[in-house]
Amino acid sequence: MNRNSPHVAVAGATGAVGVEMIKTLEKRNFPLGKLTLLASARSVGKTLKFRRQDIKVAELAKDSFNGVDIALFSAGGAISKEFAPIAAKGGCVVIDNSSAFRMDDSVPLVIPEINAADVRQHKGIIANPNCTTAVTLMAVYPLHQAFTVRRIFASSYQAVSGTGAKAIEELERQVSQIVEGKPVTKEVYPHQIAFNVLPHVDSFLPSGYTKEEMKMENEGRKIMHHPTFRASVTCVRVPVYRAHSVAVSAEFEKPVTVETARKVLLKAPGLDVVDNPEKKEYPLPLYAAEKYNCQVGRIRKDCALDNGLCFWVSGDQLLKGAALNAVQIAEELIK
Repeated sequence: MNRNSPHVAVAGATGAVGVEMIKTLEKRNFPLGKLTLLASARSVGKTLKFRRQDIKVAELAKDSFNGVDIALFSAGGAISKEFAPIAAKGGCVVIDNSSAFRMDDSVPLVIPEINAADVRQHKGIIANPNCTTAVTLMAVYPLHQAFTVRRIFASSYQAVSGTGAKAIEELERQVSQIVEGKPVTKEVYPHQIAFNVLPHVDSFLPSGYTKEEMKMENEGRKIMHHPTFRASVTCVRVPVYRAHSVAVSAEFEKPVTVETARKVLLKAPGLDVVDNPEKKEYPLPLYAAEKYNCQVGRIRKDCALDNGLCFWVSGDQLLKGAALNAVQIAEELIK
């Protein structure tokens, strides 16, 4: 790999996360020598701006990764399963944003603020975690280091942009339809999302949980190297455009107070403490949107758990939950 000026490719470049990946590479001055943009046949010929240059989108194909050092994938699990192994075989390191390889024992699952060292164990593919898991662990992990987390109970408040561009359009359209007194039409979600909340993110499992809900426990164990970590989660889609929020109740092995927890969280990388209820200051998805750092607040003693804390986290799921995290992994690779 050329570490000084690597050739980087973005697969799924025209999607919501792909666009953020390109913006993030530029904003963070990632030292790349060449950028290749890849997408499906229908996006071929589109141009996207990078460092004031127009770069044409090419079709993702088996030979797309010849000479590429690092490939950021955000084109869905099926595409990742087909093309990531081909890219890796050719000597490219794939950072994959889908769920395709997250639970594969031979693939590191990485949040750089938590387990950057795992990057070194890659065999050509590194996985990016689920967006809700990433946002939550940014606050849970520093507390785990200090007090050892046993289990969490959590409810997510997930923005529609987590589903994609069509979901944003659906929320906008439904709000207009309701305001104008027209019948509400739905295509993306099974129910109206405007002025409603849906306790249904991803597909249901036989247990009654959804796949998204189980990612917190499964991915959390792997990222934190904490095989006994337990998480009972309800994932909820809310009519917010961007940034996920999560209400967390966490139980720890060691005694914890609000004061000691706050000291730990104030030092945590990639996390801002926004916690001044008297001034009505707490994390809001509206203000966490388009920010690199996640925010934590409403920190208080949990009334129902021993050694328990309640807190509220918000974070931009397109950034820390996807594009930013992927670029941070790439930064670790070239260190």
